[in-house]
Amino acid sequence: MTANGMALSARGIGVRIGKQPVLQGIDLDLPAGRWTAVVGPNGAGKSTLLKVLAGVLRSSNGGGVQVDGQVLLAGRPLAGMPARERARRLAWLGQNEEAAADGLPAYDIALLGRLPHQGWLAPPSAADHAATEWALRATQAWDWRHRPLAQLSGGERQRVLLARALAVQAPLLLMDEPLAHLDPPHQADWLRTVRGLAAGGTTVVSVLHELTMALQADALAIVADGRLLHHGGSADPATHAALERVFGHRIRVRQVEGQWIALPCI
Repeated sequence: MTANGMALSARGIGVRIGKQPVLQGIDLDLPAGRWTAVVGPNGAGKSTLLKVLAGVLRSSNGGGVQVDGQVLLAGRPLAGMPARERARRLAWLGQNEEAAADGLPAYDIALLGRLPHQGWLAPPSAADHAATEWALRATQAWDWRHRPLAQLSGGERQRVLLARALAVQAPLLLMDEPLAHLDPPHQADWLRTVRGLAAGGTTVVSVLHELTMALQADALAIVADGRLLHHGGSADPATHAALERVFGHRIRVRQVEGQWIALPCI
């Protein structure tokens, strides 16, 4: 269920680290069953925004972090939601994320995504194993399911950690730089997976540096200097103009064989 068709909403989001403002006055509505790519220059605040939306960045008395505003998950305040319920409804893949147990086999790492669905000290169910196998196959990581995570390459690790997020089978999936370390064929596999998830009703939000991949999303949220400059459809000319403008007109958006791509201006 969603509120007014919105899976996730942000109201007046601001973040200050020490005396430095990182985000300022961001309002954002993310429709259910759509893929939104968050893009912008380096240092724009994209990852910080995604962490706030995921509920993994909060105000801390000793850490000098101040987070203002409110995030609503299907119309309910995310901050007041029980942790277990939130973990079932929102899956998170962080940037350069490290696994807590590198010595575990890839299968067991992916199976960790099922913890929110399991009772205290209960063994994994048949549904847990089925979801884990599906996730590993979807990320083309099934063949090394018995290998310890520590023995995998950067790209292989990323695919296993993505499988862990997919195994949650949450209605909302947030990913920060999920294409890191992935070669072009596996980026294409990721694109097919995300499109399939969105087509099946999952809401996907991803921070991406790869602008051409981002243009395959349903919508772009363009962030610069800690502010949301534009939020619109990826095929909308206004979105293309905003994207070119935020990168100082050093890129241009063009259509090639029916797909929008970002080309460097040289």
